[in-house]
Amino acid sequence: MTTTPTVTPKDNQQPGQPQTAEAPWRREFFALMTIGLPMALTQLIQFSIHTVDVLMIGRLGPEPLAAAALGLVMYYVLFVVGMGPAMAVSPMVSQALGKDAKAIRDPRRSVRMGLWIIGAGVPVLSLIYLFTEEFALALGQPSALAAMAEPYVLALAPGLPFALGVIILRNFLAALERTRWPLIIIILATALNAFLNYLLIYGHWGFPKLGLVGAGVASSISHAVSFLALVTYIGIEKRARQFELFRNFFAADWERFREVIKLGWPIGLAFAFEAMLFNAVILVMGRIGIDEVAAYQVALNVTAIAFMMPLGISMAGAVRVGLLAGAQDHAGVRRAALLTIGVCVGAIMLFAVPIMLAPLGVAGLYLDARNPENVVVIGLIASFLPIAAAFALFDAIQVAAAQVLRGLKDVRIPMIITGVSYWVIGFPVAAGLGLFTPVGAIGVWYGLLAGLAAAAAMLGARLWMITRG
Repeated sequence: MTTTPTVTPKDNQQPGQPQTAEAPWRREFFALMTIGLPMALTQLIQFSIHTVDVLMIGRLGPEPLAAAALGLVMYYVLFVVGMGPAMAVSPMVSQALGKDAKAIRDPRRSVRMGLWIIGAGVPVLSLIYLFTEEFALALGQPSALAAMAEPYVLALAPGLPFALGVIILRNFLAALERTRWPLIIIILATALNAFLNYLLIYGHWGFPKLGLVGAGVASSISHAVSFLALVTYIGIEKRARQFELFRNFFAADWERFREVIKLGWPIGLAFAFEAMLFNAVILVMGRIGIDEVAAYQVALNVTAIAFMMPLGISMAGAVRVGLLAGAQDHAGVRRAALLTIGVCVGAIMLFAVPIMLAPLGVAGLYLDARNPENVVVIGLIASFLPIAAAFALFDAIQVAAAQVLRGLKDVRIPMIITGVSYWVIGFPVAAGLGLFTPVGAIGVWYGLLAGLAAAAAMLGARLWMITRG
């Protein structure tokens, strides 16, 4: 259901609420960046937990790297399902605080029930990971990769509820403009992950040499530590502890439970349409060759790193729009939406331009260029990256538009748009060019470009339509 904000006169604005329509663009820009920069850095650093895994696994060779790519496809099936309720909490909290800056009970209900859904549902659904190898083989993947991928996914699984819980607590704190300590916590957790990788992947300091499994164990521990650290911070921070999130935590609130699911399932499905496009393409690459899978995993990881900054900023934009929608400030909503898109485009270009100019240098960060076994993979990475960098513009626009729409609780139509863009347009083009034309693996990237361009155009049009005066 779409929320259409209306303008509230300045003398009706309650203390502590967002700026009204008279506020200049400059003030909104600084309000966005106050939340957005720490959130963007936090998102980037949190994602780097898996980036560190990829970098360190890459030193084991192309086959373990390809197996990790396949394993992450399976892992993200449930991750994107859990993203629905995790992200639904953000607009519910921000709109409640925009309506009444002193609200306590309403935001608390949303956060608690979001954590309930993640804590109860994800561990049960994770049982599907026991069949990772069978699913991979059924999808035509090489048996050696399928066998290596399953234990990696099982090692990642215990950390999944904690990773999603971190997203809920971070978004809650962002609505309170408490973003610095979450950033510090994620930095420390990422350092912990790298240290545990060093011990468990390679078997240093007397620890067992676990390879891929060691990387999964390290990631799970890091996500759990991040979540517990945020819980501790919320319990001692002056503003956050007023909400008493964890007091009587097990008291049921089925009405709000259903509300979070109702808003969350379209968000989760939209995330699934997008995320699983990029992951399902690995299956296409697997039919082309193992080197192509390894190269795709590296190129995808590079573009995902570039994507984290606009994703974090767009999440802050959703908070800003939610606060302004709660205050019924229509002009403020439109201003925040446009600024979010502009800043996201600028942020992703900071990454995309160097990637486009120095693809071989980027590839060398992941694989040892002196090893003759890596020559083919590095060449493929270098051919993929310029195309991946080119679609960064569309990626930034679509994620900004999608997040702002979620901030307005507009989720059903965007879900349909993403489904059409990625699975009616993007995947058929990627699979068709990759498997049935001489273009081969590079054609897969052209398919991704087509899907992102369609999503950017349609989501942008949807946002323009519902925020116009």
